[in-house]
Order: sequence, then C-alpha cells, then structure tokens
Amino acid sequence: MRTTQSGETSTGPPAYGVTWGGVPLHARRMTTVATAVFVVAGAIVPGTALATADAPPVSVIVQEFPGAGNAPERAVAALGGTVEEPLGIINGFSATLPTDRLGALRAAAGVRSVTEDAAVELLDAETEAVNSLSGSLHSINHEVIGASGMWDKGFTGRGVDVALIDSGVVPVDGLRGSGKVVYGPDLSFEARLCDETGCVDSPVHDLDTYGHGTHMAGIIAGRDDATPSPVSSADASNFKGVAPDARIVSIKVADAFGMTDVSQVIAAIDWVVQNRNKGGLNIRVLNLSFGTDGVQDYQLDPLTYAAEVAWHSGIVVVVAAGNGGYGTDKLNNPAHDPYVIAVGGVDGKGTHGIGDDVVPAWSSTGDGGRNPDLVAPGASVASLRAPGSYLDDSYPNARNGERFFRGSGTSQAAAVVSGAAALLVSQRPGITPDQVKALLVGTAKELPKADAIAQGNGLVDLKKARQAATPTAVQTWPRATGLGSLDESRGSAHLELDGTLLEGEFDVRGTAWDPQAWTRATTAGTSWSGEAWNGQEWYAVATDGALLELTWSGRTWSGRTWSGLTWNGRTWSGRTWSGRTWSGDSWTGRTWSGVSWTGRTWSGRTWSGRTWSGSAWSGADWN
Repeated sequence: MRTTQSGETSTGPPAYGVTWGGVPLHARRMTTVATAVFVVAGAIVPGTALATADAPPVSVIVQEFPGAGNAPERAVAALGGTVEEPLGIINGFSATLPTDRLGALRAAAGVRSVTEDAAVELLDAETEAVNSLSGSLHSINHEVIGASGMWDKGFTGRGVDVALIDSGVVPVDGLRGSGKVVYGPDLSFEARLCDETGCVDSPVHDLDTYGHGTHMAGIIAGRDDATPSPVSSADASNFKGVAPDARIVSIKVADAFGMTDVSQVIAAIDWVVQNRNKGGLNIRVLNLSFGTDGVQDYQLDPLTYAAEVAWHSGIVVVVAAGNGGYGTDKLNNPAHDPYVIAVGGVDGKGTHGIGDDVVPAWSSTGDGGRNPDLVAPGASVASLRAPGSYLDDSYPNARNGERFFRGSGTSQAAAVVSGAAALLVSQRPGITPDQVKALLVGTAKELPKADAIAQGNGLVDLKKARQAATPTAVQTWPRATGLGSLDESRGSAHLELDGTLLEGEFDVRGTAWDPQAWTRATTAGTSWSGEAWNGQEWYAVATDGALLELTWSGRTWSGRTWSGLTWNGRTWSGRTWSGRTWSGDSWTGRTWSGVSWTGRTWSGRTWSGRTWSGSAWSGADWN
C-alpha cells in the first residue's frame, strides 16, 4: 500500500517516479501501530484504568525522545486515543485522547512532552494579527492582486494541481487538510536511509528541512483547517493562500541547506510532465523558484528545454526572475526562456496601497532583451513556517508568532503568480498556458513609482483578469532543443563532494549526459520508467563488506563515489550525513555564516563561486 495524498491510499504500484510516499516512514509506522496496538495494550501503561466513556477528548502534540520507537503511539492507543498527524520536524505527532488520560500519557515510555493544542481562538488571534500586516496574504489577496474577488465568484483553484519543485513541504496547519498536498518523488539527497539491513525512506523523506518549500506552498494554496466553506473574502480569521482550494504536488529536490543540482531539477520537471494527468492528478501549473546563472542560449539549454516541454504539454510554468545576486541584471535560467512567465518582485513599502510600490534593487530587471513579464508582491511576505528547518533556526527574527515566517524575494513573487494562474485555470478550465500568460500580462497594472523595465508589464491584477475575455494567444518564439551543455546550465552553481566538484557533462548520479537520448525521451514522455530516469535507476544500493550504501547507481564524480553520502547507519541529526556536515556547512571558502541573508542574499545570490550561498532559490531576505 502506498500513500498518494493526505488521507488516501492506493494498493497499486506507482506509475512513475521514485515513490509516491505521501506520508513519511515515521507516519507509516504510526498507521500500522494504530491498527494493532490493542494486542499489546496491557504492557504499555501497567496499572492504568481505561479512559472513562464520558471524558471529553482533547487535541495534543506529543514529542518523542530519540529512539522511542513505537512506544508513544502505542501508549496513545492504549489510553483510548487516536494518533492523528505525523510531525516529523519535531520528532512527534498530533493526537486526540480523553482529557483524564493526559497524565498517564506524559508518564508513558518514550514521551518527552505532551502539550495541549492551542485553542482555536488563540490561533485566530495570531492569524488576525498577521493579516493586518501589509505583507500578509490577507492584504495581498484583498488589497493588492484581487484574489479574494475571484473567490467570491466561486473560483478558488479547486480541481487544479500546482507542482512545486522545491525543498519539500511540512504538513503544518494550512497544508494538512485532506488532499491538500500530494507527495511526488523525493529526489533530494535526504530521501533514503541505509544501514546493515538495507535502505528505507529517511525520517525526513518528503519533509521540508530547509524551510523554503513550505513557505512557497502556503503562498500558493495554503488554507487553514478551520476555514469555512465556501472560501470567501468575508473570512479574516483564517490563513489562506492565493488559490486556497488548489492542491500542491510536492517534488522535493533540495536538502536542509537548499542544495541541489540542476540535473535533479530537470528530472523533477520530467516527472511532472509525465505524471500531470496520472493517478487523479491535474497538474496545470508548475512553480519554479529556482534559477542559475547559466548563460548559454535558451534554445540550447537543457533546463529551459525541460521547462518548455512542460509549457507545451499544457502546464503554466511560473519562474522567479532572480535576485541579481549573480552580479548581473540578466534573468536567471530558466526565467530567461521567453515562453515561461518570468516574475519580478514588488516592495509595498509597508503600506496597503500600491501608489508607492517599487521594484526593489534585489529583483532582477533583465538585460533589455528578456525582462520580467510582470511583478507580484515579494517583500516581507508572511507565509507558513517549517518549525526546526534551517531557515527557521537561522532567522528567528523572521518569525511572526508560532505559525508564520516572513521572507522577501522573487521566490515569493513567483508563488503569488502561481496561485493567480491556478485561479484563472479554475475559472477557465480550457485555457492554454499561452493564454494564461497573455491574460496576466495584458491586464497587469502599471506601478507609477516603479522602474518601467523592472516591472515588465506591471503588477498582477486578478480583478481585471477575471473580467477580461480570454485572449487568442500563441507564442511563436524559436523552440529550445536542449542539445547544449548540462554544465553550462549550472552556471557557477556546482556541488562539491570532498573537494571534488560535480562538473562537466555528468548528472548528479555521475552518469554521462547524453543530450540526444534525453531530449528524445523527454519529448516522448518516457524519460522516467519506474524508478529509473534517463536510463538509470535513481537510487541503487551497493555493498561494502557488510554495510549497504546508497551509491546513486554506483556512479562517481571524477572517480569519487557517492558512498560518502550514504547515511551509513547514522541518523539524520544536526543536518549531517555520515557524521560530517557538507564541507563544514561551507562550499569551498564561503560559509553560510558569511552570507548575511539581508539585502540580496537568500537566492539572490547563487551557489556562486562553486559555493552554495542559497542563491539558486530566488529569495532575497528573511525579515
């Protein structure tokens, strides 16, 4: 049995990709325990009477001690409670049980703490406080882009899936409703855990250990569990993204430090295209808040080719323009492809009107040949936190209360436009990507105080777009071939392993890049077959004596194997692999601590100079 989305299971094999593992290993373990626990219930909490039938239930958050195994979950079931949702980031879970059993649960083996879930009124108060801020989604949806007007007309994104190729998603409130998030393959370095007995999904499989993907998902399609139906502009007490009834399809490619290779992103795009209409999916929008400083012609570049294949397959591809961190105004790759929607950011200057809005210096303006198509709010946008993630731990001042986190960059702006595209598709199911782009661009409003080139055609305006006729639009740019260099697609964003760079015409598994074979397979929709991409298994296991190691198909980077990244029986602790961090959290000379994440950091820079300074993820600041 495999999980396909929150609350749903399927007994069939996955059609494509590495795994559909919608619930992490930790959660799957808990599901199994919940059905079998009463067999051993007497051994859980000796001498404890069963809960009284009339004791009112209470929702709690249970945090476990490391190595607790199934004991806390078994204790909940033995005490008449129910395990609800996994909370892998805190090594715990949510549960419901009778109020008179709280003391017994706190005393149970393996339980670190039991905390009653906050009252709804407190959550409402926190949400309302955040909603009053100019960078809140409430302000953006109601006062800036007009999304709430779409909701009141019945267009909320329902039936539309938005693919999010990013750092994963944590199912916090706002993203944990039934069916809200579908987990595609985890193509990141964190996907598998191996020891002497074999390999399984790691405890952080699918989860957002970096903190970027959850933030994007909240902007695009977040919706608090308590949000009344139907969604309307009248509700100011619950958090809602731009398209609150759209569904997120999460494909994790980045690890806890935001690190990924361009070949992982290409593989993820291929998976999205092949699976866009499979297994009940309806992927109509793809959000890419990723970019490199690769400068080869878009007609040759493999990353732009993958994005174009998605576009011509009926998927609206929304890409962050970039944050100027590469030292040039040129749009990032693949935002420089003329087919996709390239999005710049707007700074609302802390006010609720748009008369003083400007395009901040960190938003890439383009080189005159290719500029942003339009802009969207991207400064101090308040969205959902991923508690305990790298960004959450690194920038505590960016937190708003317990649930929200503020970030700036063209990443956030792209997420806003992805949500807007989902609303338009829900309004006009037959609309093409070219028509969505023409509709958004043609109805955008000019910002009087903003630079004319930097703002492109202006600020996204869903009120005008909703009322406008669907344009007849067919883009006729020369199409990409994808036959160029994979390494040039990386630009300066190179991963490094023990002093050896991943460079040249090799993908992340060390497999020689064959552009002719890959483009043929991508065009035909056959680049993924089972767990193999581009003719090679994505994961493979090799043996080194008695120890099993994940070797990424046994390939090498210039003679170095990937076995050094194989967990080797260690747990995922302190974001380290095999007892060592990624070059001490440094990529050849530039440490994370040297990156200020203020004014043009957070993906406004890239992994420049062979380092990972977070630049490939188009965020500018956390504040």
